[in-house]
Amino acid sequence: MKAIWNGEVLADSNDTVVVEGNHYFPPSTLHLDFFKKSDKHTVCPWKGTASYYDIEVDGKLNKDAAWFYPDPSSAASNVRGYVAFWKGVEVK
Repeated sequence: MKAIWNGEVLADSNDTVVVEGNHYFPPSTLHLDFFKKSDKHTVCPWKGTASYYDIEVDGKLNKDAAWFYPDPSSAASNVRGYVAFWKGVEVK
């Protein structure tokens, strides 16, 4: 699987975890030059508190376009630290 935005590959992995239709990429597969920590946090009733990344490619910013669970509930422990995408990031 690849996560692509603005013509750049943000993550590339043969070992994603699919939860609720979203592919979660292992942290080691991220191209970190494109990621910047966001202040946004949301709460999922069963996964826990999500943190977000802004994605920046060639001077274009995609705010809060990636999320991850740094300390998920035990029910979602398989995605601890893994990153998922939305907001126009193509995952294929």
